[in-house]
Amino acid sequence: MNSTERTLTLPAPAKINLSLRVLGKRSDGFHAVETRMLRLSLADLVTVERLEGKPTTLTCSDESLPVDETNLALRALRAFEERTRPGWRLFPSKRAQPTWRIHLEKLLPAGAGLGGGSSDAATVLKAVNQLCGSPLELDQLAEIAGSIGSDVPFFLYDSACDATGRGEIINPVSFPHELTVVLVKPPFGIPSAWAYKQWAESEELNGVLYAPQICPWGTMVNDLERPVFAKHLNLPTLKMWLLDQPETLAALMSGSGSTVFAVARSGVEAARLAERAQQWCGETSWVRVARTLPNG
Repeated sequence: MNSTERTLTLPAPAKINLSLRVLGKRSDGFHAVETRMLRLSLADLVTVERLEGKPTTLTCSDESLPVDETNLALRALRAFEERTRPGWRLFPSKRAQPTWRIHLEKLLPAGAGLGGGSSDAATVLKAVNQLCGSPLELDQLAEIAGSIGSDVPFFLYDSACDATGRGEIINPVSFPHELTVVLVKPPFGIPSAWAYKQWAESEELNGVLYAPQICPWGTMVNDLERPVFAKHLNLPTLKMWLLDQPETLAALMSGSGSTVFAVARSGVEAARLAERAQQWCGETSWVRVARTLPNG
């Protein structure tokens, strides 16, 4: 972390879902889930600067992403401002709440099931709270985060977490394992809302492993593979190819996709698998090696 009195630059880590069970549709239209999420060493970088008297701005290194009020990072900031407005006197300026400059240096792809946008939003919440003297406690930030998106609260915690509800009810858990994973995202994303909408009516494809994989670090299974694989047939092919590789211990789609990840036997073998996966998938696919982060 690089910091000055008025600026913070924080990593916004990616996540994988080690498991994801869909329990059914709720009365509010969301789906009830049970999931375990792990943070990864790959991260966007979020820079937040506190200003006085200048307009708030959001910039992003990825020109394809919106930088208006639809961006989760700005939505997080606005929610924080709304929550803290009655206590504006807490800020150094006695005249008004501060304004902000936010820059997102995007290293994580969108629509990947890695939580990049949610992580950016949570990181903005942490940064503005810190730059304002920490007026809100973690549970208050988590409440704000849950109003922005189901995955956002998870990224406030420096821990592996189990999540329930629609994903916003967070329970940090012990996870003593450090996994090295190879992430493969083809050149398209998957809208999460679409994947959940298709879940109830979807069916399994023949010859594809959907069953839980029982591993020393936990059970790996993802109920959203069923609808996503049925539409994007290259994804089940990718998963089965990864499972066939000698370096792979287990493989799974993360979240609603489109990233499929393999747990490798070692860092050396992960690098070898990533090189071969890039060749097999082609240059239009995004392939990276990452490790899970320890609980902090």
